[in-house]
Amino acid sequence: MQMPPDMVIFDCDGVIVDSEGITDRVMQASFKRYGLQLETDEIARLFVGGTIQGAMDSAIKLGAALPNNWLDLIYPDIFEALEQEVEAIPGAIAVLDALDAACIPYAIGSNGPHAKMEVTLTRTGLIDRLKGRIYSREDVPNPKPAPDVYLLAAKNAGVSPDRCVVIEDSVSGAKAGVAAGMRTYGFYAETPKERLAPICDALFGDMADLRALLGLTK
Repeated sequence: MQMPPDMVIFDCDGVIVDSEGITDRVMQASFKRYGLQLETDEIARLFVGGTIQGAMDSAIKLGAALPNNWLDLIYPDIFEALEQEVEAIPGAIAVLDALDAACIPYAIGSNGPHAKMEVTLTRTGLIDRLKGRIYSREDVPNPKPAPDVYLLAAKNAGVSPDRCVVIEDSVSGAKAGVAAGMRTYGFYAETPKERLAPICDALFGDMADLRALLGLTK
């Protein structure tokens, strides 16, 4: 694909907002209360890029005695922590600025619920900027690694998938980008490079490098 693309679609958690570690910490403490002790790196390896429902299902299989209403209990705890702590990923806003300057549209495509993105994007001052371009797994039949959320974002923008670039930090998300027929760039700031390398078209570890990958000269 010739750069720059006609559209860029970003994952939210871990790409635009630095929320993964906060969410993982809250889940880790909750799992411990219900009998499952997991190290921080295990939490990240098992659950980054998935859904909270998926994390619940996996934790139960691993031995956590989670109650049926665990989702109703954990979401308020996660939201409270995010509302107090979450920040934008360093350099992410500068990338959005460069896309605006180049008149290239962008959107968010996340496995997270809209309520969570409302919290994180409001605190980071991005909610109004992204209004109407925020897509959740709640909007589509299947979450990542299915391509649904990325295809919906492209469709609504009137852009062909083969002219889109996806920015991802998780294996499941990268697989979704590839399945959508979109060029997929892996952000490895917190995800081991070797997990993303077999899937992604290119890798980068700093948002300052993304502008060059996208062909943004300014």
